[in-house]
Amino acid sequence: MSEKIYRMKVKSVYPHYINKAEKKGRTKQEVDTIIKWQTGYTQEALEQQLEQEVTFEQFFKEAPELNPDRKKVKGVICGIRVEEIEDDIVQEVRYLDKMIDELAKGKTLDKIFRKST
Repeated sequence: MSEKIYRMKVKSVYPHYINKAEKKGRTKQEVDTIIKWQTGYTQEALEQQLEQEVTFEQFFKEAPELNPDRKKVKGVICGIRVEEIEDDIVQEVRYLDKMIDELAKGKTLDKIFRKST
């Protein structure tokens, strides 16, 4: 399973993130904000990664600065607790999946980013 995730192209999954968000009245901009918050990519760098069709492994290994607060993301995705995933790349993908799910469920970005209000 890990190998499949490692080899998946971010560009192939990205439209699904957008569709999931937009179906629930959220925006592509909010999806991009989540990705940039998690990885440290700028908008331009994110778009370049998508154009270059990088794999999830490359995407996360090349991330400018993984946000330490991403570790505050807790919960179950695909039947597995994200905080218990031992494989770093798979965990990063699942953090992203979890945050996109929360966006689609109506959470504000502040709540998704686990900011105190």
